[in-house]
Amino acid sequence: MTEKAFTKNSGGSQPKAAGEASKSERTVIVSGIPDGVLKDEVMADILMIHFQRAKNRGGDVEGVVYPTTTKGVAYITFEDQKVTEKVLKKSEHQLEDKRLPRHYPLKVSLYSQDVFSCISCVLDLSGFGDKYVLEDLVQELQKNITALSFSPLQPNGQISVQGSFPSIQSLKDNLLLKANSLSKTDKKAKCMSSQRSNSKTQKHGVSVESKNNFIHNAVGEKQVVLDTDVYYYMKHILHEDSLAKKSVVSREVTDGEITILYLEKVNASSDPSKLERAKKKIEDLSAELHSKLQKKRFHLDGSKHEMQMYQHACKRVQPQYSQVLVIPYETHIDVIGSSSDIFGFAQEVKTKVKHYLQKTPQEMIVR
Repeated sequence: MTEKAFTKNSGGSQPKAAGEASKSERTVIVSGIPDGVLKDEVMADILMIHFQRAKNRGGDVEGVVYPTTTKGVAYITFEDQKVTEKVLKKSEHQLEDKRLPRHYPLKVSLYSQDVFSCISCVLDLSGFGDKYVLEDLVQELQKNITALSFSPLQPNGQISVQGSFPSIQSLKDNLLLKANSLSKTDKKAKCMSSQRSNSKTQKHGVSVESKNNFIHNAVGEKQVVLDTDVYYYMKHILHEDSLAKKSVVSREVTDGEITILYLEKVNASSDPSKLERAKKKIEDLSAELHSKLQKKRFHLDGSKHEMQMYQHACKRVQPQYSQVLVIPYETHIDVIGSSSDIFGFAQEVKTKVKHYLQKTPQEMIVR
């Protein structure tokens, strides 16, 4: 669903004229914001008040961007970098306001333009309900992976999780171990009670798979959990060709910011090690891109003319930057690549857009 971000500036002072680097050093990512509890503009106001308060080690706020493309996440930019540092040093942030039904713990971290700055996914833990008290399972996951932010558990067993991509991967590994353990327990029970084995199915993992694909683990199949942006970038380069050379086929399941890549052998008689090598190659490439890729986002006001200008500019600049991936959306355009490529690409696009602003839409199309 397309959402419009409310950008609020604190009254009085104007945003400082600063370069991208200095602004990023004054910006924090805030996650754990309750989604859908209040209107977006009200929540943006509450966030500004929170980060202006002295008890939260806050100060003058240059701007608040909320909502963003990631549910429950906002960007807060302070006028002074020292305030940013003080806010980050505070061990706990609790979002409190009389307009909120309760207090909400927030996770605050320094802004990064890396592709992996913050992603979210929805887990369906209902399949673990027969063997675990789900509230206890969530508490265990929170304790083991402290870098993640968990929403309240829903009655249907679903829960929203936010954090860095490596942390999401750790969560996936943790849940897979538990799912495999439950599966083994089921198999032992079937051997001991054969008369019931034909009338009951393995519940554990099945209901989880329906909503949360990365719990699935079929025989003769390998899976890789990837950030969606990085997966698109991998496809943009050499991914499909490298798999074909290893006699491996793939299918993808994309759920928002997470993409699960399922790998299978072309022929059942193929060397099993080829599947493992293909999986390792993708994981190694993903790790390499994790450390190299950055993302620049061009925010759009929603007008057809502005979208046309930016798309046209990106198309004109693209041939000079073959290793840059451009992904257009309704409200913004994402540009992914190396730091140097992104900087050069963005500068040229901005220059062309300024030039287009002096022209009518018809004149721009002609060019």
